[in-house]
Amino acid sequence: MTIGVGGVSQTQALARLTDMTQDMVEISKDEYLQRIDRAQAYMQEHGIDAIYLNAGTNMRYFTGTVWYASERMVGAILPAHGALEYIAPVFEIGSLQGFMVVAGKVNAWQEAQSPYRLFIDRLAELGIRSSEQKRAVVGICESAAFFISNGIAQCGEEIRFINASEVTAYCRSRKSANEIALMQRVKDMTLTVQQAAASILYEGITTAEVEAFIEQAHQKVGASGSYFVIVLFGEDSAFPHGVKQPQSLKSNDVVLIDTGCKVHGYISDITRTYVFGEANLRQRQIWNSEKAAQQAAFEAAQLGVPCKQVDQAARVSLKNDGLSGEYDLPGLPHRTGHGIGLDIHEWPYLVGNDDTLLDVGMCFSNEPMICVPNEFGIRLEDHFYMTTQGAKWFTQPSHSIDDPFGLNLD
Repeated sequence: MTIGVGGVSQTQALARLTDMTQDMVEISKDEYLQRIDRAQAYMQEHGIDAIYLNAGTNMRYFTGTVWYASERMVGAILPAHGALEYIAPVFEIGSLQGFMVVAGKVNAWQEAQSPYRLFIDRLAELGIRSSEQKRAVVGICESAAFFISNGIAQCGEEIRFINASEVTAYCRSRKSANEIALMQRVKDMTLTVQQAAASILYEGITTAEVEAFIEQAHQKVGASGSYFVIVLFGEDSAFPHGVKQPQSLKSNDVVLIDTGCKVHGYISDITRTYVFGEANLRQRQIWNSEKAAQQAAFEAAQLGVPCKQVDQAARVSLKNDGLSGEYDLPGLPHRTGHGIGLDIHEWPYLVGNDDTLLDVGMCFSNEPMICVPNEFGIRLEDHFYMTTQGAKWFTQPSHSIDDPFGLNLD
């Protein structure tokens, strides 16, 4: 039997878990203000007059204000010069102010009024308007729904609108030391949960039972629950994001568990794959190819290297092992990795068309999954971040197919 897999009851496994969040420190108001300063400096340097930050993670990143997007326009106006302001319905002013970390004027609109016209008018009052000499440039939050961006565009035809991700992605992709510390903890929490989940497996257990256990386990380590969870057994593991009718666990099945949690807005996302029972030669070969591809990607992650080169390193490794070096199967059908932070998938991406150069503070998943149709899939997913000395793992990769959690190293 694979070391650490099975043999423990759910009650025993949960009893071993403790709250891991007690000394976590939230992002401070001072850091939010530093983020605003950084964004404004970028905007001034690149000729961007203002950006609109829609309710959601972009507004939270720059202001600390937690508000979820809906059919009503709620967001923040960040000019290149001057104070940040908000836009919201009149009846939401009190609630919005209660959530603000960075306070600001609220430009309010009544239900029968156009928030898009209010937005354009407020820009004009701030001196952001086009003239014969210069056309105003305003970035619209990439996460804003079409009805918002379209409504704004129709009211501001004289303005040149761009994707605000030029600013938001630049700032958010370069994590601070405080962000790295929060992300380290949530990843440690989920890795602990992964190990607990492996320990409770038995023949006949359903994916739903494992998912319910992982929810409880994330709560025991201090999260509100699982941010997401995917549990796959046997042939189902060849489908990266699951199947409609998952199977119960059988002896010698491949087990793939992908899960994460969220604390103070920051998200974990870790996958472990191993065998319930004894790995056969085919399973062992593919697992080792996956581990080698993951390591090749990590070694390719050097400062100043384009993201696509990291993806390519994983594919070269797979090709050397007789698998597809492109996106065909058997092989790696998706990107090698994604950025992560307040969103589970953020810029930049470790994929063949991303030319972004790796920079200090960037954080990525490293998951060059191998899918073998009608057999199984192997995904080993850990995350790393870029330091001045190069890439550093948040969590140590799986040790081996026989001892995935490295429990027998000592």
